[in-house]
Amino acid sequence: MRIISFSADGIRKAAENGFYDWLKEQDADVVCIQDLQCSEYDLQDNLFFPEDYNPYFFDDIDGKANGVAIYCRQLPKAIMTGLGFADFDMEGRYIQADYENISVGCLLAPHAEPGNAGQQARKNEFFELLGNHLQKVRNKRREFIICGGWNIAHTPGDVQDTESNSTVSGFLAEERQWMNELFTEGYVDAFREINSDQDEFTWWPGGDRSKNGWRTDFHVISKGLQYAVDYGAIYKSREFSSHAPVIMDYDIEL
Repeated sequence: MRIISFSADGIRKAAENGFYDWLKEQDADVVCIQDLQCSEYDLQDNLFFPEDYNPYFFDDIDGKANGVAIYCRQLPKAIMTGLGFADFDMEGRYIQADYENISVGCLLAPHAEPGNAGQQARKNEFFELLGNHLQKVRNKRREFIICGGWNIAHTPGDVQDTESNSTVSGFLAEERQWMNELFTEGYVDAFREINSDQDEFTWWPGGDRSKNGWRTDFHVISKGLQYAVDYGAIYKSREFSSHAPVIMDYDIEL
């Protein structure tokens, strides 16, 4: 099973940059797209609804920011929107496709501007809730793949300039500790199961891919899938947004 995750910086702009043309060549089973920056209603062109997929969207309440979508080749048994977080769910941050024994989630975590204490506090609140949720669903008799924009880089190998970014949101000590705990309590960084290179980045905040790269786009999988990871790559040959698509293959049948 191939799953592609991509943070779009606005799906219409990514489409203009050729994202959907590229997607046709990838033979993906599930495609998770974050940061649509528009509502489903705004997407009138058939380009956004590939005929090989069943598309599902979860918009921000105002339909102008955030927004997530999941495209499923095989019809899921159920679609879940939101995580049960009252203060965050209407921001269009999570959508999940449920199959018989596995769920695939598409996540867009909150972002905090450097030095903005209020935004950082809210981001920390979201991750506290998310951590509790992820531990709770471990008790379910199913496996999970949760992919998308986590807005945290886990290790020094996930940030190109660690010195300059050590006090920047996304690479704060408490955020990295949150990731440490996640990856010791039942979850795995799928990409790192097959690639340990220290120069594999998925996001370039300034748009210049020669500097300040971050790896903040993850496939986080339940530990039961650890040995099902077959292949992983970050696609960088073409630029569709400030983020690069993450392609992961799993030895799984839906």
